[in-house]
This record gives sequence, C-alpha cells and structure tokens, in this order.
Amino acid sequence: MRTPTIARHGRLKKSNPFATITRFLAATLAVLMVSGASVAAIAAYDLASSIKPSITLAGDADGKGAKIPQIGAWEGGVNVLLVGSDSRKGQDPIFGGEDETGDLNDVTMLLHISADHSNATVVSFPRDTFVPIPSCPDPSDPESPFASMSSQKINTTLTYGGLPCTVLTVEELTGLDIPYAAEVQFSGVIAMSTAVGGVPVCVGARIEDEYTGLFLDPGEHMLEGWNALQFLRTRHGVGDGSDLTRISNQQVFLSSLMRTVKSADTLTNPAKLYSLAKAALTNITLSDNLQNVDNMVAMAMALKDIPLDQIKFVQYPTGAVEGGVAPDYEAADALFAALAADQPIELGGDTGGSLIDPNAPVEAAPADPNAAVDPNAPVAPESSGPVVLDGVKGQSAGQYTCSDGRTLEDQ
Repeated sequence: MRTPTIARHGRLKKSNPFATITRFLAATLAVLMVSGASVAAIAAYDLASSIKPSITLAGDADGKGAKIPQIGAWEGGVNVLLVGSDSRKGQDPIFGGEDETGDLNDVTMLLHISADHSNATVVSFPRDTFVPIPSCPDPSDPESPFASMSSQKINTTLTYGGLPCTVLTVEELTGLDIPYAAEVQFSGVIAMSTAVGGVPVCVGARIEDEYTGLFLDPGEHMLEGWNALQFLRTRHGVGDGSDLTRISNQQVFLSSLMRTVKSADTLTNPAKLYSLAKAALTNITLSDNLQNVDNMVAMAMALKDIPLDQIKFVQYPTGAVEGGVAPDYEAADALFAALAADQPIELGGDTGGSLIDPNAPVEAAPADPNAAVDPNAPVAPESSGPVVLDGVKGQSAGQYTCSDGRTLEDQ
C-alpha cells in the first residue's frame, strides 16, 4: 500500500450504446404518453448519446452489487451518496482554470430512504470534518491500493481515490451500506436548476459575497443557473461565514427544491421532466448500478409519496477543533442507529444559517377533538413516535425557511 500524493480519479467505464438506448426507451415512452408528441426515437437517441460514463464502486466491482429492480416502487430501503466536486476539469472557463483546484468533494450528502418509504433523510457532511479514511483502491493500479489514514478532511477523499473512496469513507463513518453514488460538477448544478424552471428561495437578510459575486436583497428570489450555483456555494454571505452555516443555507434551497419537484406542475409537465432527465444524464457521473432507468424510476416512486415533513435535511454532528471540525460520535451514532432501523427522526433545531419564513403558508387548523368519529374509518397502526435527536440539527422539506444573510460590513 502507498499513501497518495496527487489527485486521482475513478476509472470510467464505457457505456454500451445499444443497451443504453433500450434502457431509455421506457422513460421516453412515458414522456410520449403524457405529451402526445412523436419524439420517442429522437429522445431515446438524444439521451443515449449524451449520457456520461459511469463509475464502478468497490462493492460492485465483481458485478454482484445491488440488483436492478423491475419498474415500480423501490422495494425496501436505499442509500445513495451524492458528491459535489469543485474540479474545474471540463467546465466552462468562467469557473477558473483547470489547474486552479484539485478534485475535492466540496459537498458530500447521503440520501437514506426508509424500507417502508415513510421517511427519508439527507445527511450533509461538513467538508472540513476530520475523519478516518480507509484503504481505497487506486483506479490506475488496482493491485496497489492507497494506505488508510487515521485523520484527514473528508473533502480530500475524492482526490485520493475518486468517488469509490468517498463512498468507502462514508460507509465506515456511518456503518451503512451505500451501493449507489453520483458525482456532479458546477455545470450540473446550473443545468439541473435551470431544467426545473428555477427554485424559489427566501432571503431573510441581505446576502453580500464578493467571492462568489452573489448579492441578494431580502425577499423571494427565483434562482436558476449561475445564481443558483453561487447561492449554494456562498459561505461568506450567510450566517457566521462558516461552512456549517453554508450547509444550513443549502438546506433552505434543497427544501424548496423538494417542494418544487413534488409539486403537481413539475410532475405533470413532460417538458420539465424530460429537461430534468437530460440535465441529469449529461451532467452527472453515476455509479454503474445507478445508471439505469429502472433504478431511477423506482427510487423516484419510493420518494414521491413521502410527506414533506418526513423528508429531513440534517447536518452531520460535529464539534470544533483546530483547523476544522471533528465528529460528535455520540450524536452521530444515535442518528445512524435510527436510520439503520428506518425510524423517523425529530431534530434538535436548525443549524444557525436560516430564519423562519414569515410568509410561510398557514397550516390547516387541527381537527376538532370533540367531533364525531366515523366508526368505519380505518385505524392507523400504532407507532412509537420519532426518535428525538437533540444533538442533530437541520430542517424538514416542509419547513419554509429563509437564508440568514451577511453583509460585507460584518465580514
């Protein structure tokens, strides 16, 4: 084994164009049925020819990883790792030269869907968290893996061994099996936010960030493209200027994005659905077993009926140390024990970079407890209630929040 000294990338696998076209016919036919447009052949060819190469994860190298389900709701739970890379390779020159950065996972998020599809959790790992990194395969030399390391920042894992190394690190950190992963770069964020038609975001206090060039007044802003990317990247312009409050700012965006995607307008609009599929396939690098329409449709069906208040965005619990943060293992163990058991969770508060939206929709009044009860009404199953996690912060997709902006005067 040897310790890596330069940026490495996972080996890319060439896709079979004929198999890819076949897999995308199902999705194209679905668009055809709801749109009435005679574009099936064109759409299938377009999607198949523009798809990005996939990456083989360590757990699926022998082809015996997670099985491909039939079209329909996903059976059981699922874990997917979503990684945002700050690499400038292959990106528009507006983001800077290719030699200006390495290949760091600037954003690392784990999506967990419970086995009964009653709840879902997205865990954000602060990029400056010092964690153990296990031995990772070297994509260029599988016979000589990289040595494990006892404490390195989690955002360096993409540099050491590509997406498979990030997956292995998060598996060891959480105790969860992660058979699916995806990596997106700056252009992918721009494309996805544009494809959905923009995301309405509330700004509670003015955001001023000279580093990203983002300046937003208080109020609601429809963000897409470049502005959406810079909103997600801003750190100096929100909260206390730390990466931790940046995560809270991202949760403001993600919760609104979830509400937008689950809205009737998006789910019944074939143009938006096709644009989303095209944007994802052309801008996101997927692990082999995720790069399949059956899987994508099944996961979407598992998510679509989960109530917004049962979709939680949480920050991996940490404590401050010199040069970054370190895991709060007691709180983290409680979090991942609940996820492993597919229990719903109740969070201990927000992460400090957001405000309650004063214009949030008013919830319906609770039912009158003295009202007559229908004797034929179905009886809800008994539940032990959610696991209360006082040491874990975040919000649900059903909570309407605003970014807590920060001006240049306070920086």
